[in-house]
Amino acid sequence: MPKSRIRKKKDTYAPPEKRTPTKIDMGGRRWVAPLMLAMFVIGLAWIVVYYVTQADLPVESLGNWNIVVGFGFIALGFVVSTQWK
Repeated sequence: MPKSRIRKKKDTYAPPEKRTPTKIDMGGRRWVAPLMLAMFVIGLAWIVVYYVTQADLPVESLGNWNIVVGFGFIALGFVVSTQWK
């Protein structure tokens, strides 16, 4: 059986480029994550307090609208999260 030809590879080896680590710029938005988490926690706490106190707290005159207020805080948390980079 005939022997196949062996392909020669080029001996050009380029050394890897030296890279310097770059610092990630937060863009001055360090307030986004704490505010987002605060909105989530406040909304959740509002709803939990409403159910635990059987509609006496946080604001008795709002009635079932307390749930809407709690979900409003949670929605605000999601709105703020769009600013996170």
